[in-house]
Amino acid sequence: MTAITATHPPEWIVAEGRTPYAEALAAMEAHVAAIRAGTGRERVWLVEHDPTYTAGTSAKPEDLHDARFPVFAAGRGGQWTYHGPGQRTGYVMLDLHEPHGTVPARDIRAYVHGLEEWLIRALDRFNIRAERREGRIGLWVANRATGGEDKIAAIGVRVTRWVTWHGIALNVDPDLSHFGGIVPCGISEFGVTSIHAQGVPATMDEADSALRAAWNEVFG
Repeated sequence: MTAITATHPPEWIVAEGRTPYAEALAAMEAHVAAIRAGTGRERVWLVEHDPTYTAGTSAKPEDLHDARFPVFAAGRGGQWTYHGPGQRTGYVMLDLHEPHGTVPARDIRAYVHGLEEWLIRALDRFNIRAERREGRIGLWVANRATGGEDKIAAIGVRVTRWVTWHGIALNVDPDLSHFGGIVPCGISEFGVTSIHAQGVPATMDEADSALRAAWNEVFG
């Protein structure tokens, strides 16, 4: 049998409304199993969640300062992350047995680098310069007021038998005060920002369009 993933590009699904986090976890797990079995198509699933704190496998209990929102063990790599309205969460389910654009097969480090590049190119469409930083997960932009840097996007992945799940979280226009209940990704000395906080009043649809266009440049 020829696997679906070998003959079709990933399907793009944009969820309407808000997707419960537990529902998203269950749906991802089921679809990853289908991809592994060769019966499911690779997928990029764009969702919005209600305010939620999620703990990665390296999360420290003391980095949860205020459990004002539901808390979930995500099962992905990384530490604490906030998801909520105004943030675009992208769940990426790819079969890394095969190369994808600039990402070679069976190379998790290159895959994460590809996710970073995807976000960098998407944000560049709004004239926002996001950059990687050694030793810090996510994408960072300059804070002109403080002279420091703020995080604009987070990355957390899981790979099961070379099929990826979880993915990215891009701050379009979330309530940035909601990040105060956690130490985002275990990094306390830097702040968080968003596309709107950078002075760009982009809509979620515009952010989705930028992500779609940039995807083809990296993974296409």
